[in-house]
Amino acid sequence: MSDLRNAGDAWVTATDGERYWGRFGAAGLLAHDRSLDAILLQHRVTWSDHGDTWGIPGGARHEGESAIDGAIRESQEEAGVPDDSVTPRYTHVLDRGGWTYTTLIADVATPFAPRITDPESHALAWVPVGEVERLPLHPAFAASWQLLRPLLVARPAVVVDAANVVGSVPDGWWRDRRGAAERLRDRLEDLALDAAGIRGGFLDLPDTRVPGLDRAYPEWTMVVEGVAKGIESSPRVRVVDAPGLGDDTIVAEAAALAASDHAVTVVTSDAELKARAHAVGAATRGAKKLLRLFPADPSASAT
Repeated sequence: MSDLRNAGDAWVTATDGERYWGRFGAAGLLAHDRSLDAILLQHRVTWSDHGDTWGIPGGARHEGESAIDGAIRESQEEAGVPDDSVTPRYTHVLDRGGWTYTTLIADVATPFAPRITDPESHALAWVPVGEVERLPLHPAFAASWQLLRPLLVARPAVVVDAANVVGSVPDGWWRDRRGAAERLRDRLEDLALDAAGIRGGFLDLPDTRVPGLDRAYPEWTMVVEGVAKGIESSPRVRVVDAPGLGDDTIVAEAAALAASDHAVTVVTSDAELKARAHAVGAATRGAKKLLRLFPADPSASAT
């Protein structure tokens, strides 16, 4: 009979001298239901490591498996988390030297009732955030909780000043302003699809003060004006037409997002717009910092 056990299911000794489970590291899902302000926790069975404690669903990663894929797979195997029911917001990495544990912090997109789908759980429950510390927590989760909790508060969001970004590159955009805006939307869509996410430093999030914050997965808004108005949104990039001045709409969008529990970054190189964005609680990044995140555009025709 062949051995079907995952090759990653093994203990390793990290450089700190401690032993950890997962030859290729481990990952878990911290799912946050904002409507309940509660997180999904697993009451671990008695025979497991630190049994009878509470923690998040997670376990050893497979060889070659991304941290996000590992966290989702483990949560499905242990808690019956349905496909596409959570939206990634951040990843947090605990690095012990030769071994890492990655926590995927995600919002619940479609509410679900967790199900015990393997023998590793006494129970599964949505626990209000304010009551988490009343439970006997798994020591590793207890140590990380104070770092992870701030990441539940603000969802990352980016508002892009399309005219400013498009106009920052002399690639002939003035011959087809609408087409240039559509290409920017498509490049943002590709960026939003990237499973690697955006490093927190680009977004200048307040949460980058959290040690171990690795990646952010923001909501994208692109504001267009003039002849570029009327192009459609893509699945992950919301396109907003400015009825008048683009700057006014960008500030309004940033203010609305900041008021609804988002950590907002406005992408523009316009000094006056930056000042207005700061006044409504948004951070800013210049157009070229965004452009550096993109691969080379083969359709661009430099003049």
